[in-house]
Amino acid sequence: MNTQKTPIVLAFSGGLDTSYCVLVLKEQGYEVHTVFVDTGGLRADEVNWIEERAMSLGAHQHHRVDASQMIWDEFVVPLIWSQSRMLGEYPMLCSDRYLIVRLSLQLCDELGTRHFAHGCTGMGNDQMRFDQTVRSVGDYEIHAPIRDLQKESGNLRDIEIEYLEKAGHSIPQKTGKYSINENLLGVTISGSEIDQFESPGPETWQTSRPREEWPAQPLRVDIRFEKGEAVAIDGEQMAGPEILQQLNKLFGAYGVGRHIYTGDVTIGLKGRIVFECPGIDALLVAHQALEDCVNTRFQNQFRHLVAQRWAELVYAGFFYEPHKQDLEAYLASSQTYVTGTVTLESTGGSMHAVAVDSDFIIQDPNAIYAQSCTWSPAEAEGFIKLTGQSSTMAQRIREKAK
Repeated sequence: MNTQKTPIVLAFSGGLDTSYCVLVLKEQGYEVHTVFVDTGGLRADEVNWIEERAMSLGAHQHHRVDASQMIWDEFVVPLIWSQSRMLGEYPMLCSDRYLIVRLSLQLCDELGTRHFAHGCTGMGNDQMRFDQTVRSVGDYEIHAPIRDLQKESGNLRDIEIEYLEKAGHSIPQKTGKYSINENLLGVTISGSEIDQFESPGPETWQTSRPREEWPAQPLRVDIRFEKGEAVAIDGEQMAGPEILQQLNKLFGAYGVGRHIYTGDVTIGLKGRIVFECPGIDALLVAHQALEDCVNTRFQNQFRHLVAQRWAELVYAGFFYEPHKQDLEAYLASSQTYVTGTVTLESTGGSMHAVAVDSDFIIQDPNAIYAQSCTWSPAEAEGFIKLTGQSSTMAQRIREKAK
């Protein structure tokens, strides 16, 4: 047991796992500094509750760091540029982990300690995201009390709840049943029936409203992009985090953004979550509609390859991998002419990009699809013949060989 009051920084959310960590780290003799890295998504009273929770558990000091603009600049912008979704579905909403770790380690430096703790289990991808970021950023000792707890038999959550209750600390009902992560990007929920591949209960949905609550009138929203980055809603200039918060509210009211995702955890398990991201969905749909119009065929085709690799790196813990920086340098270049306004419309449950306005739409005013063109029928026929020449010859040769 550590007999010195060595400072240790714990990335703290106020949930079951990190609450357990405070007690265990104190028991081990550390001076526990909890830090809540605010990446958006929570109300002021919820942020205040997290601080109260930390101090009631016996933290030596609680720290709060605002990272909402940072998560927009470092994650949302390249995510939208690349149109990345893991397995074509999940837009990596838990990527605030990387900023949480980096800012927690900055606090370690300020306190003069090399000890950092997190509440990840040994079963999911978050441990990879936390641990690899620590190793990429610097030289620190990693403490993972929940992962250590797996040495014991039984259900981890049951053990944690019993430990906290014996110590006289209450367990929020929903926190005990589900693992809930909220940030500027959206909400992810796991646990209980979700983990068992059963139908998620109605209480699992946090931001996207059920059908009976959808407004009667359609929603129309204009999103302005400049070089691929959203800068305004309905003509009003806003900071990035404010744009995402507004889109979450607007489209969430229409039930947009509901998803259920099953992915392969890096260590070999299947992980299932419910997630909601109305704002991210809106930005992705609008940005693709604009980019499809203003970038060339080869740029738009290559985007899919970049998206897949970027998603793989971010999902698996390699946020600070140099290859990711290389990809983002290309993506930034590809956004040079992605400037314009896209109109999104929703009548509930889904959305569509119904109009695109840009000075850079690649369109010949004298050649409009299915209406008019600037080439002759003979030129079109010759193009078709030459383009398909290899396929035509292959088919004829193989037919003779039968």
